[in-house]
Amino acid sequence: MNTDRKSKRQERREKAEQRERASRLRTMGLIVVGVALLVILFISQQAKSSSVGNIVTVEAVARPNADRNSAGNATAPVQIVEYSDFQCPFCKRFYTETEAALEENFVQTGKIYFTYRSAGNWVSQNIGGINTESQDAALAAYCAADQNKFWEMHDALFSNNRDLENQGSFSDKRLTAIAQSINLDMTAYQDCYDKGKYKDEVQQDFDDATAAGISGTPFFVMTYKVNGETKTEKIEGAQPITEFQQKIEAALLVADK
Repeated sequence: MNTDRKSKRQERREKAEQRERASRLRTMGLIVVGVALLVILFISQQAKSSSVGNIVTVEAVARPNADRNSAGNATAPVQIVEYSDFQCPFCKRFYTETEAALEENFVQTGKIYFTYRSAGNWVSQNIGGINTESQDAALAAYCAADQNKFWEMHDALFSNNRDLENQGSFSDKRLTAIAQSINLDMTAYQDCYDKGKYKDEVQQDFDDATAAGISGTPFFVMTYKVNGETKTEKIEGAQPITEFQQKIEAALLVADK
Protein backbone atom coordinates (compact mmCIF):
# COMPACT_ATOMS: atom_id res chain seq x y z
CA MET A 1 0.00 0.00 0.00
CA ASN A 2 2.75 2.42 0.85
CA THR A 3 4.39 1.63 -2.45
CA ASP A 4 1.11 2.27 -4.29
CA ARG A 5 0.58 5.57 -2.48
CA LYS A 6 4.11 6.70 -3.31
CA SER A 7 3.58 5.70 -6.91
CA LYS A 8 0.36 7.73 -7.13
CA ARG A 9 1.99 10.70 -5.45
CA GLN A 10 4.86 10.43 -7.91
CA GLU A 11 2.41 10.32 -10.81
CA ARG A 12 0.61 13.42 -9.57
CA ARG A 13 3.93 15.21 -9.09
CA GLU A 14 5.07 14.29 -12.58
CA LYS A 15 1.76 15.41 -14.10
CA ALA A 16 2.00 18.71 -12.21
CA GLU A 17 5.55 19.21 -13.47
CA GLN A 18 4.42 18.43 -17.01
CA ARG A 19 1.62 20.99 -16.77
CA GLU A 20 4.06 23.57 -15.40
CA ARG A 21 6.52 22.91 -18.23
CA ALA A 22 3.72 23.16 -20.79
CA SER A 23 2.57 26.44 -19.24
CA ARG A 24 6.11 27.83 -19.33
CA LEU A 25 6.48 26.80 -22.97
CA ARG A 26 3.17 28.48 -23.88
CA THR A 27 4.24 31.65 -22.07
CA MET A 28 7.62 31.64 -23.82
CA GLY A 29 5.87 31.04 -27.13
CA LEU A 30 3.57 34.01 -26.59
CA ILE A 31 6.54 36.19 -25.67
CA VAL A 32 8.43 35.13 -28.80
CA VAL A 33 5.38 35.80 -30.98
CA GLY A 34 4.86 39.18 -29.31
CA VAL A 35 8.48 40.19 -29.83
CA ALA A 36 8.32 39.02 -33.46
CA LEU A 37 5.20 41.12 -34.06
CA LEU A 38 6.85 44.18 -32.53
CA VAL A 39 9.91 43.67 -34.72
CA ILE A 40 7.72 43.33 -37.82
CA LEU A 41 5.77 46.47 -36.86
CA PHE A 42 8.98 48.41 -36.26
CA ILE A 43 10.44 47.33 -39.60
CA SER A 44 7.19 48.20 -41.33
CA GLN A 45 7.12 51.66 -39.76
CA GLN A 46 10.76 52.23 -40.68
CA ALA A 47 10.05 51.17 -44.24
CA LYS A 48 7.12 53.59 -44.44
CA SER A 49 9.20 56.41 -43.00
CA SER A 50 12.09 55.83 -45.40
CA SER A 51 9.91 55.20 -48.48
CA VAL A 52 9.51 58.12 -50.83
CA GLY A 53 6.87 56.62 -53.10
CA ASN A 54 5.09 58.62 -55.76
CA ILE A 55 5.26 62.39 -55.48
CA VAL A 56 2.34 64.35 -56.87
CA THR A 57 3.50 67.30 -58.95
CA VAL A 58 1.23 70.27 -58.40
CA GLU A 59 0.65 73.04 -60.89
CA ALA A 60 1.70 76.35 -59.34
CA VAL A 61 -1.17 78.65 -58.38
CA ALA A 62 -0.08 82.26 -58.06
CA ARG A 63 -1.24 84.14 -54.97
CA PRO A 64 -1.66 87.92 -55.29
CA ASN A 65 1.14 89.91 -53.65
CA ALA A 66 2.57 86.77 -52.05
CA ASP A 67 4.97 87.62 -49.26
CA ARG A 68 6.37 84.46 -47.66
CA ASN A 69 3.39 82.83 -45.88
CA SER A 70 0.99 85.71 -46.53
CA ALA A 71 -0.94 86.80 -49.60
CA GLY A 72 -3.18 89.65 -50.65
CA ASN A 73 -3.32 93.34 -49.92
CA ALA A 74 -1.36 94.00 -46.72
CA THR A 75 -3.57 97.03 -46.02
CA ALA A 76 -6.84 95.14 -46.58
CA PRO A 77 -9.56 96.04 -44.05
CA VAL A 78 -9.83 92.41 -42.88
CA GLN A 79 -6.98 90.09 -42.01
CA ILE A 80 -7.27 86.32 -41.50
CA VAL A 81 -4.64 84.08 -39.97
CA GLU A 82 -5.02 80.34 -40.45
CA TYR A 83 -3.39 78.10 -37.84
CA SER A 84 -3.05 74.80 -39.62
CA ASP A 85 -1.22 71.47 -39.90
CA PHE A 86 -0.05 69.94 -43.18
CA GLN A 87 -0.92 66.47 -41.82
CA CYS A 88 -4.38 67.35 -40.50
CA PRO A 89 -7.20 65.81 -42.62
CA PHE A 90 -9.55 68.70 -41.80
CA CYS A 91 -6.87 71.22 -42.84
CA LYS A 92 -6.52 69.32 -46.11
CA ARG A 93 -10.31 69.49 -46.53
CA PHE A 94 -10.20 73.27 -46.13
CA TYR A 95 -7.39 73.41 -48.69
CA THR A 96 -9.25 71.27 -51.25
CA GLU A 97 -12.80 72.52 -50.71
CA THR A 98 -12.68 76.12 -49.48
CA GLU A 99 -9.33 77.84 -49.88
CA ALA A 100 -9.51 78.47 -53.64
CA ALA A 101 -12.93 80.14 -53.34
CA LEU A 102 -11.70 82.25 -50.42
CA GLU A 103 -8.72 83.42 -52.45
CA GLU A 104 -10.77 84.14 -55.57
CA ASN A 105 -13.52 86.09 -53.82
CA PHE A 106 -11.64 87.89 -51.07
CA VAL A 107 -7.84 87.69 -51.38
CA GLN A 108 -7.54 88.50 -55.07
CA THR A 109 -10.09 91.30 -54.73
CA GLY A 110 -8.04 92.97 -51.99
CA LYS A 111 -10.69 92.53 -49.30
CA ILE A 112 -8.63 90.34 -46.98
CA TYR A 113 -4.98 89.68 -46.20
CA PHE A 114 -4.45 85.97 -45.60
CA THR A 115 -1.64 84.33 -43.61
CA TYR A 116 -0.86 80.65 -43.06
CA ARG A 117 0.83 79.68 -39.80
CA SER A 118 1.79 76.27 -38.40
CA ALA A 119 0.07 74.67 -35.42
CA GLY A 120 1.03 71.04 -35.99
CA ASN A 121 2.70 70.78 -32.60
CA TRP A 122 -0.65 71.58 -30.96
CA VAL A 123 -1.63 67.95 -31.59
CA SER A 124 1.40 66.43 -29.87
CA GLN A 125 1.10 68.72 -26.86
CA ASN A 126 -2.67 68.48 -26.39
CA ILE A 127 -3.79 65.13 -27.77
CA GLY A 128 -0.67 63.07 -27.25
CA GLY A 129 1.88 61.37 -29.43
CA ILE A 130 4.80 62.79 -31.32
CA ASN A 131 3.75 64.91 -34.24
CA THR A 132 7.20 65.64 -35.63
CA GLU A 133 6.21 65.28 -39.28
CA SER A 134 3.85 68.25 -38.99
CA GLN A 135 6.61 70.40 -37.58
CA ASP A 136 9.11 69.15 -40.15
CA ALA A 137 6.67 69.98 -42.95
CA ALA A 138 6.27 73.50 -41.55
CA LEU A 139 10.06 73.89 -41.47
CA ALA A 140 10.20 72.79 -45.10
CA ALA A 141 7.52 75.31 -46.09
CA TYR A 142 9.33 78.18 -44.37
CA CYS A 143 12.58 77.13 -46.05
CA ALA A 144 10.75 77.24 -49.39
CA ALA A 145 9.62 80.77 -48.49
CA ASP A 146 13.29 81.82 -48.60
CA GLN A 147 13.05 81.13 -52.33
CA ASN A 148 9.65 82.85 -52.69
CA LYS A 149 7.93 79.49 -53.03
CA PHE A 150 6.05 79.14 -49.76
CA TRP A 151 2.67 78.74 -51.45
CA GLU A 152 4.01 76.27 -54.02
CA MET A 153 5.35 74.19 -51.13
CA HIS A 154 2.09 74.67 -49.22
CA ASP A 155 0.11 73.22 -52.13
CA ALA A 156 2.60 70.40 -52.74
CA LEU A 157 2.59 69.36 -49.08
CA PHE A 158 -1.19 69.13 -48.87
CA SER A 159 -1.31 67.31 -52.21
CA ASN A 160 1.24 64.75 -51.01
CA ASN A 161 -0.34 64.14 -47.61
CA ARG A 162 -1.09 60.40 -47.52
CA ASP A 163 -3.88 60.96 -44.94
CA LEU A 164 -2.03 58.89 -42.32
CA GLU A 165 -0.42 61.03 -39.64
CA ASN A 166 3.21 60.30 -38.78
CA GLN A 167 3.32 57.37 -41.20
CA GLY A 168 5.97 58.79 -43.51
CA SER A 169 4.08 61.37 -45.58
CA PHE A 170 6.59 63.97 -44.49
CA SER A 171 9.69 61.95 -43.74
CA ASP A 172 12.94 63.80 -44.45
CA LYS A 173 13.31 61.92 -47.75
CA ARG A 174 9.80 62.72 -48.92
CA LEU A 175 10.13 66.37 -47.94
CA THR A 176 13.30 66.53 -50.03
CA ALA A 177 11.46 64.92 -52.96
CA ILE A 178 8.53 67.33 -52.56
CA ALA A 179 10.97 70.26 -52.50
CA GLN A 180 12.53 68.96 -55.70
CA SER A 181 9.08 68.72 -57.31
CA ILE A 182 8.64 72.50 -57.05
CA ASN A 183 12.15 73.14 -58.41
CA LEU A 184 13.76 74.61 -55.32
CA ASP A 185 17.48 75.26 -55.15
CA MET A 186 18.12 72.04 -53.27
CA THR A 187 21.46 73.07 -51.79
CA ALA A 188 19.91 76.14 -50.18
CA TYR A 189 16.78 74.25 -49.15
CA GLN A 190 18.66 71.35 -47.58
CA ASP A 191 20.98 73.67 -45.67
CA CYS A 192 17.98 75.58 -44.28
CA TYR A 193 16.07 72.42 -43.38
CA ASP A 194 18.98 70.49 -41.89
CA LYS A 195 19.92 73.42 -39.65
CA GLY A 196 16.34 73.87 -38.44
CA LYS A 197 16.50 77.53 -39.43
CA TYR A 198 12.82 78.16 -38.70
CA LYS A 199 12.39 75.99 -35.64
CA ASP A 200 11.81 79.06 -33.46
CA GLU A 201 9.24 80.45 -35.91
CA VAL A 202 7.31 77.18 -35.85
CA GLN A 203 7.31 77.30 -32.05
CA GLN A 204 6.17 80.95 -32.13
CA ASP A 205 3.29 79.96 -34.40
CA PHE A 206 2.20 77.43 -31.79
CA ASP A 207 2.58 79.90 -28.93
CA ASP A 208 0.47 82.50 -30.75
CA ALA A 209 -2.15 79.89 -31.66
CA THR A 210 -2.37 78.87 -28.01
CA ALA A 211 -2.72 82.49 -26.91
CA ALA A 212 -5.51 82.93 -29.47
CA GLY A 213 -7.44 80.04 -27.91
CA ILE A 214 -6.90 77.30 -30.48
CA SER A 215 -8.87 74.13 -29.82
CA GLY A 216 -8.00 72.21 -32.97
CA THR A 217 -6.88 72.67 -36.56
CA PRO A 218 -7.65 74.41 -38.81
CA PHE A 219 -8.31 77.46 -36.68
CA PHE A 220 -8.82 80.96 -38.10
CA VAL A 221 -8.47 84.33 -36.43
CA MET A 222 -10.08 87.24 -38.26
CA THR A 223 -9.23 90.79 -37.22
CA TYR A 224 -10.41 94.20 -38.38
CA LYS A 225 -10.74 97.68 -36.94
CA VAL A 226 -13.88 99.65 -36.17
CA ASN A 227 -13.23 103.29 -35.30
CA GLY A 228 -9.63 102.36 -34.60
CA GLU A 229 -10.49 99.55 -32.20
CA THR A 230 -9.37 96.04 -33.15
CA LYS A 231 -12.13 93.46 -33.35
CA THR A 232 -11.41 89.73 -33.34
CA GLU A 233 -13.49 86.80 -34.47
CA LYS A 234 -12.65 83.10 -34.56
CA ILE A 235 -13.66 80.51 -37.14
CA GLU A 236 -13.06 76.93 -36.06
CA GLY A 237 -12.72 73.91 -38.31
CA ALA A 238 -12.92 73.29 -42.05
CA GLN A 239 -15.96 75.46 -42.62
CA PRO A 240 -17.51 75.90 -46.08
CA ILE A 241 -16.97 79.10 -48.03
CA THR A 242 -20.45 80.31 -47.04
CA GLU A 243 -19.37 80.52 -43.39
CA PHE A 244 -16.33 82.63 -44.28
CA GLN A 245 -18.33 84.75 -46.69
CA GLN A 246 -20.94 85.60 -44.08
CA LYS A 247 -18.39 86.64 -41.47
CA ILE A 248 -16.11 88.52 -43.88
CA GLU A 249 -18.93 90.50 -45.49
CA ALA A 250 -20.32 91.43 -42.06
CA ALA A 251 -16.88 92.65 -41.03
CA LEU A 252 -16.39 94.60 -44.24
CA LEU A 253 -19.61 96.54 -43.59
CA VAL A 254 -18.26 98.02 -40.37
CA ALA A 255 -14.48 97.86 -40.78
CA ASP A 256 -12.41 101.01 -41.10
CA LYS A 257 -11.38 101.57 -44.72
